Amino acid sequence: MSGTSLDGIDCSLIECHGPDERVRLRHHLHRAFSADTRDALRQISAQSSLASVLDWHNTLPMLYAQAVAALLKQTQLSAAEIRAIGCHGQTVWHDTKRQPPVSVQLGNPSHLAEHTGISVVADFRQRDLAAGGQAAPLAPLFHRVLFQAPHLRAVLNLGGIANISMLGSGAQRSVSGFDCGPANTLLDAWCEANLGDPYDHQGQWAASGHIDEAFLQRLLNDPFFSQPPPRSTGPEHFNLAWLKPQIPAALSAADVQATLVELTAQSIAQALQQCGQTPKDLIITGGGARNDELVRRVTAAVAPCSVQLSDSLGVPAEAVESAGFAWLAYAAMAGIRHDLSTITGAPRPLPLGGIYPA
Repeated sequence: MSGTSLDGIDCSLIECHGPDERVRLRHHLHRAFSADTRDALRQISAQSSLASVLDWHNTLPMLYAQAVAALLKQTQLSAAEIRAIGCHGQTVWHDTKRQPPVSVQLGNPSHLAEHTGISVVADFRQRDLAAGGQAAPLAPLFHRVLFQAPHLRAVLNLGGIANISMLGSGAQRSVSGFDCGPANTLLDAWCEANLGDPYDHQGQWAASGHIDEAFLQRLLNDPFFSQPPPRSTGPEHFNLAWLKPQIPAALSAADVQATLVELTAQSIAQALQQCGQTPKDLIITGGGARNDELVRRVTAAVAPCSVQLSDSLGVPAEAVESAGFAWLAYAAMAGIRHDLSTITGAPRPLPLGGIYPA
């Protein structure tokens, strides 16, 4: 998994013994993208040349294969012992308002299968998109498997984009979910543009700034935040080109960062209100769980709902999303169909992912 925060590659090894139970995380590793890779991927857009897009479509699998090789070395397993790789790929364009809608992930699965000698499951979003769904988020399907509780629970993924899952407490194991808005994609881009650092370590820079309430309200007035679910978004909408024209002239860069953290927190609280039910607790996953200031602001915004990191339930926050696509690969190999009607809006249960045999 490499997400819209563009921090690098997360690789998780899971063991499955059923579609909805007994999922065990065996190992996780992270390999950071180089600054050059991060910059190149950030610059890819709908206006990029076909040659540059295809170059990265075929280059990324080599980076993914290196991560797989490192994981196999650390776990002392062979390629033959792995049933399949679930490869989400790198999202560079997600626009469901277009007709026809578009969601593009780079990372040629045929190349990954060839480089690793392991079957690959990829293209997870395309079938849902073809059926009329938003194609995102898909994480709620796995959140239900990992985090279902006897009470109403919310799971928050703080990736490049924040998305939320609502897990029902009834026997039907209901699940719904949607994208809340920007998280690391704006925080990291603003940090790198101003400090030259790929991310704000533990949110310390944001904590040094002050929230500008008028600026915050201007950002929250974006129509996306009032759009009812199902909804999805990405860095093609929330990016520096969207942000910079709205920044007050006298505002310091640290105050912008502080306000962006609060934007994420308030958009999450607003998303919970849109769900119409108040969960007993909120579980935080994703790389943003390591941003102490962001977690602090989210905790304050969603009070009195209790907040904890997924680490406290035995799954490191940064491993959840990559483990989720490993689980979706398992489901694809088993021929399982998924009901996404309350998540993406797809009208019927669908198989997710195309299989590329080794």
